Amino acid sequence: MERIKVLIADDHKIVRVGLHGIIERESDLEVCGEAENGSQVLALLKEKVIDIIVMDLDMGTTNGIDTTRQVKQLYPDVRVLALTMHEDQHSIINMLQAGASGYLLKNAGREELLSAIRSLAEGNHYFSHQVSASLLQAITAMNTKEVKATQPDKLTEREIEVLRLIAQEFSNSEIADKLFISVRTVDTHRRNLLDKLHVKNTVGLVKYAIEKALI
Repeated sequence: MERIKVLIADDHKIVRVGLHGIIERESDLEVCGEAENGSQVLALLKEKVIDIIVMDLDMGTTNGIDTTRQVKQLYPDVRVLALTMHEDQHSIINMLQAGASGYLLKNAGREELLSAIRSLAEGNHYFSHQVSASLLQAITAMNTKEVKATQPDKLTEREIEVLRLIAQEFSNSEIADKLFISVRTVDTHRRNLLDKLHVKNTVGLVKYAIEKALI
């Protein structure tokens, strides 16, 4: 089985060493590089094939949000897992809008870190419980604006079902199991929802579902 290739990006060497040790113990994971700033991240991506970047938000003169945005523009298939002490709503939302697929706090345990990496490698998103709660609070608190998307009745019944489950934080595989459809079909519904509702990511889908009282 091909191992999941991981890049660790953090400006603290002791953190990189610790993460390296945790990840390399797993037979299905491989650390393919370490970076202490955004420039080193981009340089390594030119040299190596990377599946997942474990990205800190604060890295000296660069930050994880800008670096994530650049990574997703140049390497859209690379998945980014934010690993940080920042649990404020502003940081979370900005990181997700930049293209991160997961957000984990540094007080997480070893098993949660490994679960998050594997979840992203499978094409899913991962948010720690604290982050999920903060994110939902932020979305609920946003001033209601007129949504440029279609009304719910313009969505198919299946799309509404998928949207509700996405908003409840179920992964693609879990949605597939609940609706007795393939993961690929779920992914197709997700892409159709993004197109129909004119939103960029899962945050936009959740916000729409809340505003339209679908959950």
